[in-house]
Amino acid sequence: MQHSESQPAHCIFCDIMKGAAEVSVCYEDSSAVAFMDVQPVNQGHALVVPREHFESFQELPTDLGMHLFEVAMRLNPVIRKVAGANAMNLIVSSGAAAGQDVYHFHIHLIPRRAGDGFDVPLPFPGSAMPDRTILDAQAAQILSALRDPMRPPPRSSPAVSKK
Repeated sequence: MQHSESQPAHCIFCDIMKGAAEVSVCYEDSSAVAFMDVQPVNQGHALVVPREHFESFQELPTDLGMHLFEVAMRLNPVIRKVAGANAMNLIVSSGAAAGQDVYHFHIHLIPRRAGDGFDVPLPFPGSAMPDRTILDAQAAQILSALRDPMRPPPRSSPAVSKK
């Protein structure tokens, strides 16, 4: 299991995976579990969680991340239908500065309805559009880093089975 030195070894999602905490499961397979959020934004708010502990998006193996996103895509239309919602937010908060409060990677699926009172304002009201040359320079830096032959390859995990 991947634990950072600054984060205590205790993890509520790991407890859930071990059966040591009560949870309402809406999907499971050998590498992922989805369950209802106990503090839902809206009815139908669910979390997609890997069975194995990875603290953040940065630690998550690529193939497992892809599988978790596939699970979220599979659940999306079903949760929207059951919750009577016509829209969905998928939210990943990775790291304290991003608002992560449970340090076990997870994806929030939040069914949405017009006027439900929840807001993720994008574009962010406090931001200003930068000059195009700044955006072009940032894009060039990202492209260059992606092409760097010394860049480590994406991490992969043991075979991810689908149910």
